[in-house]
Amino acid sequence: MKPWIELGTAQIPNDGGTLTLRQRDQEFSISLSGPRGELMNSRRFNSEQQLSVLGCAHLKNHKNARVLVGGMGMGYTLAAALDALPPSAHVIVADLIPEVVEWNRGPLGECAGRPLDDTRVGVHIGDVGELLVNRREEYDAVLLDVDNGPEGLTQSDNNWLYSIDGTSSIYKSLTSGGVLAVWSASPDTVYANRLKKAGFQVDVKTVRERPGKGARHAIFLAKKTARR
Repeated sequence: MKPWIELGTAQIPNDGGTLTLRQRDQEFSISLSGPRGELMNSRRFNSEQQLSVLGCAHLKNHKNARVLVGGMGMGYTLAAALDALPPSAHVIVADLIPEVVEWNRGPLGECAGRPLDDTRVGVHIGDVGELLVNRREEYDAVLLDVDNGPEGLTQSDNNWLYSIDGTSSIYKSLTSGGVLAVWSASPDTVYANRLKKAGFQVDVKTVRERPGKGARHAIFLAKKTARR
């Protein structure tokens, strides 16, 4: 078996640890320093794709749809969103770590078909929460894959996204009928109830990390109702 080759490292702000990108033949891996280990692998990405498939299902024929993707990752969430959206759509992908975006412009980009080359895509280097709390524009869908679920694993500041204040800000940033989709390693009843308290209609889907096999992950689907 071929050895892993280190392609790059990146520091997560506020002592969040070190991300390392490695390649072995055609396989890529992004890991976090410490006990958490591997965060992403280019052989296991079905649940990241399903985040977009489910979160953008209502936008197939929506003219000028605007979508916010929180977390660049290996590009699979962004690529699946683009596949699900019409040509008139605009997608902003936000990532706190510039190196991750650059990795996706480099050899890692081949994994998901280089979605950053799509003219519908804009990039925000910084906290996705900045775009949500300022509410300079409304989104038809917000797709969040910035952590291991509704708690800040790689960046403690991400906890705001899942708090009452953060959830309420996301609700206000969505258009009527808009959808918040959140990737999680496992279900979380407390978070589902928090979404409902903010006014969302909530459904939780179970998806596999590979089609039909592998670990089971959860996708929170929260739809903004017209009553608020």
